[in-house]
Amino acid sequence: MECRICSGRLHQFADFGRQPVSDAFGTPGGTASEFFFHLAVGVCEDCSMAQLLHEVDRERMFHDDYPYLSSGSAVMRAHFDALAKRLLATELTGPDPFVVELGCNDGTMLATIADEGVRHLGVEPSGGVADVAAARGVRVRKDFFEAGVAAEIRAADGPADVVYAANTLCHIPYMDSILSGVDALLSPGGVFVFEDPYLGDIVERASFDQIYDEHFYFFCATSVRAMADRHGFELVDVERLPVHGGEVRYTLARRGARMPSTAVAGLLAAERAARLTEPATLRAFAARVAANRDDLVALLRRLREQGARVYGYGATAKSATVLNYCGIGPDLVSFVCDTTPAKQGRLTPGSHLPVRGPEAFADPYPDYALLLAWNHAEEIMAKETAFREAGGRWILYVPTVHTVGAS
Repeated sequence: MECRICSGRLHQFADFGRQPVSDAFGTPGGTASEFFFHLAVGVCEDCSMAQLLHEVDRERMFHDDYPYLSSGSAVMRAHFDALAKRLLATELTGPDPFVVELGCNDGTMLATIADEGVRHLGVEPSGGVADVAAARGVRVRKDFFEAGVAAEIRAADGPADVVYAANTLCHIPYMDSILSGVDALLSPGGVFVFEDPYLGDIVERASFDQIYDEHFYFFCATSVRAMADRHGFELVDVERLPVHGGEVRYTLARRGARMPSTAVAGLLAAERAARLTEPATLRAFAARVAANRDDLVALLRRLREQGARVYGYGATAKSATVLNYCGIGPDLVSFVCDTTPAKQGRLTPGSHLPVRGPEAFADPYPDYALLLAWNHAEEIMAKETAFREAGGRWILYVPTVHTVGAS
């Protein structure tokens, strides 16, 4: 198969089998027409971009009923507020600055921009979350961002000083159109800033559930630099981020417009030393993942035989991969608790675990809770101290299968 970035040859390194659309939470009795696809990932031998081998139509994933809200986590609210304030202080300082966010979701970041009276636009294809953003005073266009949309925005609003995307760019296979759109929209001295899960963290932590339908690309500095170069951009800064299990914030500028930071050379060197994008490294990652799968299933089966109650915690998109790859169903995990009203009363995709509200977690507490939202572990465990005080234990599977809690 060919790389979607440069048409180079792809080397498959991991196969997660038959998977559902990760946010397609079906109703009881309504799963007969459930859609599945083949989830496998490879790496390009030329530009080093890691990517899915099979694409799911964007309309299946991002639509009016898309259930994820950026504001659902206090950590993420603080993260986006801090980023917005940094952009206001460093990039949006001209007489009439303009910022565009791709995939603005419920407007968590742009709300801070809007409160300062700065011109802005969120481009969001999922109508429900776009409506939430609009209700917060954020200006939103309900659409998928691509070259034609970018040209329309430029004609109506002029050039953007900043184009920003968080956990969005990795979702979009048609990168040529995206970067052509950014090129058309961005001012000569402007920057394109985006943050997404980092391939280096995924490999180091064996966080295989970062691989699911919505995440088409798995970026690293090496592949982003090659991608940027093909479109007249230069990678001028990188920043490691702790959120969502490990991300990198990349900053692109037009070639020669800004001096690259020393952080860029440092991360490129670290990736070379780790041989991050070499097929052998990635195949070793896949072997560790398979071992984690076997260990998790063995633990859950042992707990079932002992009569222990096990609930899931967090009906996340990434949980689709772990539940379906490991074959975890209601026989091993009774149900999953989640705070998202749109998911409650429904079934997890493919695995068909019932999703219940957070009140079910303590009625009564389980003996063990499988933490499917492990990337928010610190925030969740701080909130659920009563569970641990009652003798409950958390089950985690990143970087290895282990339990945390009362002895």
